[in-house]
Amino acid sequence: MGMGMGMGMGNAAHPGRRRFIGALSAAVAAAALPACGAPPDSASRSRSQTAATPTPRARSAARPLFLGTYTSVEGGGKGIGLATYDESTGRITGTGVVDGVGDPSYLALHPSGRTLYAVDEQEAGAVTAVRLAEDGRHRVLGSRSTGGAAPCHLSVHPSGRWLLSANFGSGSVAVHPVAASGALGERTELVAHGSPPPGPGQRGPHAHQIVTSPDGGHVLAVDLGNDTVYTYRLHTSAGTLTEVSRLTLRAGAGPRHLTFHPSGRHAYVANELDNTVVVCAYDRRSGQLTAGEPQSTGTGPGTSYPAQLVVTGDGGYAYLANRGHNSLTRYTIESGGSRLRLLDTVPVGGDFPRHIALSPPGGLLFAANQRSSTVTVFHVDRRTGELRSAGPAFRSPVAVCALPL
Repeated sequence: MGMGMGMGMGNAAHPGRRRFIGALSAAVAAAALPACGAPPDSASRSRSQTAATPTPRARSAARPLFLGTYTSVEGGGKGIGLATYDESTGRITGTGVVDGVGDPSYLALHPSGRTLYAVDEQEAGAVTAVRLAEDGRHRVLGSRSTGGAAPCHLSVHPSGRWLLSANFGSGSVAVHPVAASGALGERTELVAHGSPPPGPGQRGPHAHQIVTSPDGGHVLAVDLGNDTVYTYRLHTSAGTLTEVSRLTLRAGAGPRHLTFHPSGRHAYVANELDNTVVVCAYDRRSGQLTAGEPQSTGTGPGTSYPAQLVVTGDGGYAYLANRGHNSLTRYTIESGGSRLRLLDTVPVGGDFPRHIALSPPGGLLFAANQRSSTVTVFHVDRRTGELRSAGPAFRSPVAVCALPL
C-alpha cells in the first residue's frame, strides 16, 4: 500500500488498513503533543493556518519544513504540520498547523514555491491546494476529487500547469489543471491500471507514485499491486495521458517508489514486497524502462519493507529507507548512474521510516517515522555520503512525510 498503513503490507487491499499499521504505538508517542506546533485559534479554524512564529523566510537560519500525517487515526495530527529547520544544526522547531485537510499523507510544492499540494488519503480521495503566505498565514484554496480511493502520492508537472496524483486504493492515476493562482480545476484525466493481473497476494492494482521524468517528456506511474511501472505521455494542452510503454517487474516485487538519477538516464526502483532495489535504464525518446537484476537492501534476512530512495544532487550517493529494519541504506552510485554499490546501513533512530527527503542545500536528510511519531535528521557528508545524527528526534504525530524547503 502506499502511504497509509504501512506500505509494508502489500497484500492489504483495503486503504484503511494502511493507515492503522502502527497507529497504537504512534498514539502513545504523540498523545501529549500538538500537531507540529501550536493549534490554530478559533478565528481561523476553518481550513486555514495560525502561525505561532514569524514566517520562516524572515529568519536567516530558519528554512520551512512541512509535515504530512494522518488525521483520522488515534494520535494523528490535525492537518499539515508546520515547522522550520536550521540547515547547519538540523534542529527542527514546530510553528503551527494547516488544519482542514484530511489525511494529508503526502505533500508536493509548486515550481513557483507559492502553493503547496496535499493528498487527502481517504476513501473518497481528493487533492488540496494551500496558498503559502509570506506572513505564515497559509490559506487553503480548495480540494478536488481524484476520482479514486486513498490517493497516496502527488507531484506537479515541471510546467506548473498540471497536478498528477496516484490513487492507491483503486489503482488509478489522475490529472488536474493548475490555475495561475495555484488553485486546482476539475479533473481532466483518470486512468485505471486494468492490466496486467495483480501480483501474488494482491486483489487489484495499487498505484503508489506518479512522477515526471527529468527531461519532462514522460510521466511514470508505479503500481505496487500489479508489479508494473507505466510510462505515459502527458498532452499538455488537454491534460490527458496516453500510455507509451510499461515495465513489468517480477511477480510479487511490489514496486513502491521510483527515483531518477540527475542525469536522467537511469532510475532506481524500491520494491516493497520482496525487499530489493532495481536499477533501470531509461530511454528518453520512448520512455521505456529496462530493469537490471534485483539488488540487496542490506537489511539481512528479517522482514523489512523498503519505502523509497533519494539521490544526492551531484548523483554520487543514494539512500534507501527501510521500514521494519528501521534503517537507512547508503549506496554509492557508479558508472554514470548505471550501478548501485551497497556501502552500509545505519539506524534511522525511529520506527517505520516511511518517507525520507534531502534538504535543498543537500546537507541534511530527514526521515518521517510513522510508528514512533518522530522526524529524525542526519547530516550528510558531501564527500563520503556518510550520515551522522543531528541530534534528538523531533516529535510529530504519525509522521509520514517530511518536505523541507
